[in-house]
Amino acid sequence: MKKQWLISLMLLVLILVIAGCSQEVSKDQSNENMVQAKEEILEGKTIKEFSITAKKENWELKSGKSIEAWTYNGSVPGQEIRVKEGEGVKVTIKNELPKPVSIHWHGVPLSNTQDGIPGVTQDAIETGKEYTYKFVADTPGTYWYHSHQDSVNQVDKGLYGVFIVESKDDEQYDRDYSLVLDEWESNPQQESEEMDGMDHSNMDMNESDTEDMEGMDHSNMDMGDKKNKDSKSSDNGSMEGMNHDMSSYDIYTINGKSYDKSKPLIAKKGEKVKLRFVNAGYMAHKIHIPLNFKVTNVDGQPVNQPIEQENKLLEVAPGERYDIEFIATGENVTIDCHGEMDASKDMRINIQAEEEAVQTVAHKKDAGMVKPGEFGKESKGNFSLNDSFDVEYKMDLATDMDSGEMKYTINGNAYPKTENIKVDKGDKVKVTLTNKSMDKSDHPMHLHGHFFQALSKNGKPVEGAPLMKDTLNVKPGETYEVAFVADNPGNWMFHCHDLHHASAGMMTMVKYNNFKPFYKDEGKVNNISE
Repeated sequence: MKKQWLISLMLLVLILVIAGCSQEVSKDQSNENMVQAKEEILEGKTIKEFSITAKKENWELKSGKSIEAWTYNGSVPGQEIRVKEGEGVKVTIKNELPKPVSIHWHGVPLSNTQDGIPGVTQDAIETGKEYTYKFVADTPGTYWYHSHQDSVNQVDKGLYGVFIVESKDDEQYDRDYSLVLDEWESNPQQESEEMDGMDHSNMDMNESDTEDMEGMDHSNMDMGDKKNKDSKSSDNGSMEGMNHDMSSYDIYTINGKSYDKSKPLIAKKGEKVKLRFVNAGYMAHKIHIPLNFKVTNVDGQPVNQPIEQENKLLEVAPGERYDIEFIATGENVTIDCHGEMDASKDMRINIQAEEEAVQTVAHKKDAGMVKPGEFGKESKGNFSLNDSFDVEYKMDLATDMDSGEMKYTINGNAYPKTENIKVDKGDKVKVTLTNKSMDKSDHPMHLHGHFFQALSKNGKPVEGAPLMKDTLNVKPGETYEVAFVADNPGNWMFHCHDLHHASAGMMTMVKYNNFKPFYKDEGKVNNISE
């Protein structure tokens, strides 16, 4: 009897082991099939392949001022990647930097597997390693790519570039230029030289330790008030609120160069010109365009029947993109930033008909701001305020003090304690964004993997052409209602693109119910997802 009982027990254990192995194989096979399916989407496509190396480079920002930048392919911005709608894209990145990196394809509605978020969709790419991103570029527009590993520091050092998907139906332009806006600290490594060799793994940084320190391990660091002190939310020079000091960012650039080192844009009389503005920094900039122009695309998405503007300011917030077009008059003009900070005067670039340098064009008075309701003519959008929504979520964007440290919160919580937005595929989702931050800072909120429509601002319907975006700047006291269709399954970040705010907690996630995980963070890499 005892022998039979032992035999039965052994058989039961064997069955459980086999079942467990079977489930593991099934799980592995499921993930393998998913990866294979992603590979198959490139079959039959024209494939454009790119190689990118993340590496250090001595980079001259302005005359007499060079820094050690972190770059994609040795320049700031990194190599411009340009493909056509419907083409397959393969980008292989090799990391030669001393820290892990990644690439996030900002604004591109691709598969969640390719989103480039360490700890969420992949492990960060370690020093000496390579990684290949693969996707189909099926949504035309102006986008950009940047590191999403410790991005508050890595983007600040220069890890970004422009990604353009040309439409099959795109108008032909005689000239097509990308203009990437950014801000820099003239002495970013000053403290790192003094503190070289120290063990910073558990350091509590206080308010004065505001410089990013080369070679430090930030994995367990309490950054103290650095995130707040370095926050750069407005180009008006205001120092309102708590330690809202932007003075350390004293060099402004277009395409990695201040005005004295910039090359003019050539546009001969009668030529049709496209300019693509991308803000890779953390501060909104009011760009004066002393021309007759049209805003044709916002965050890559086309504007319905663009309306001509004349001599207007265009505000470009962190993470946003604006395309404009104009017919060159043959006159020499300067596009410049109208801000009160001293560095604003260096964020400008000449447009001229000939290669030869021209005398500096004087700072011209503008005719006011282009308002979003004036971008294009009114038409029916995907959503209206009268629609019924499957999911509604209110997002109060605020600040809080926690043990002497400034936190940027969503509904009173800092990531990862923020409440996720849970959706089913096909849901119509409405999110109400309200800026209640006591430090009076802007919050340019960016949703990964989706476009949303801005429905209302401060209780009033958004007028003009439907405003489709993936990044929306919510200024102090403002409330926006936005809506999107949950049509891209995955786990997607929704965060402030002042990355100092994101790193201090202003992040949440849109999570699809019943989405099968394809990645697990096993702790082998120091993943920092913000």
